[in-house]
Amino acid sequence: MIHNDVLRSLRYLLDVNDAKLSDIIKLGGYEVAKNDIVAYLKKEDEEGFERCPDEVIAHFLDGLVIFKRGKDDSRPPLPIELPVTNNIIMKKLRVAFELKEDDLHAILKAADFPVSKPELSALFRKVGHNNYRPCGDQLLRNFLKGLTLRVRG
Repeated sequence: MIHNDVLRSLRYLLDVNDAKLSDIIKLGGYEVAKNDIVAYLKKEDEEGFERCPDEVIAHFLDGLVIFKRGKDDSRPPLPIELPVTNNIIMKKLRVAFELKEDDLHAILKAADFPVSKPELSALFRKVGHNNYRPCGDQLLRNFLKGLTLRVRG
């Protein structure tokens, strides 16, 4: 899934404007110009569309965790993980929204995309683990849809 789609979905889910989106990215330790944010939020076929780079989405996700949960000064900031995969996006959203395994199942079920427990836990394993499974675009898209239903009602 391209990062622009994720950014658009999360902007809608959080019900924030471009300035607030910029502030969330800033919380993650990165500066983005407002005109860049506008370009990232455009559809692929619109004039002025720009692909959202890995660094921007990585810092946005880190900023989202701080925005939703607050900053933990007792720990040093973790380095950003590049490239940003669908699995990393799922992990960061799980942390930001404080979701447990049952919450994840309920979110996916609400989006009419039920997933088994072993299948879901495989998404959160480390790359290289025997049971690791890459997160597909369809699963992430349905997760974002279900999360939006949960947060916005």
